[in-house]
Amino acid sequence: MKNWLAVASAEHVRLGRTNGFMQVCHGKSVPLRRILPGDRVVYYSPTEKMGEGPPLRSFTALGWVQEGLPYQADMGGGFLPWRRDVQWQDAREVPITPLLDTLEFTRGKKNWGYQLRFGLIEISEHDMQCIATAMAG
Repeated sequence: MKNWLAVASAEHVRLGRTNGFMQVCHGKSVPLRRILPGDRVVYYSPTEKMGEGPPLRSFTALGWVQEGLPYQADMGGGFLPWRRDVQWQDAREVPITPLLDTLEFTRGKKNWGYQLRFGLIEISEHDMQCIATAMAG
């Protein structure tokens, strides 16, 4: 089992939570093929809406990847993003700021957000547990 941190606006994450799926990197399939059933995923949302508004900088969803392969969905207008099914947990949205000195992927890194530009990174079990504990309340 691996732990993944995906990046998307909170608006997009909430759509996936409501409908039981995840998508990453503007709907690309290749990153989703790295994720396997049983892996755990957490979403980080830098903003509320893609490219708009003030920074949010929060973890917004936490779940387990379900059985099955990535699949395409038709969102209209010729947009056919790739998705994976996820069983989302009950979790509250929490800001990343209080965790910056605790998380291995951010600790001691002034420009920690730079690595998130790829949209999907593997994180340690330590980091996943810290995030899950914070999101549990």
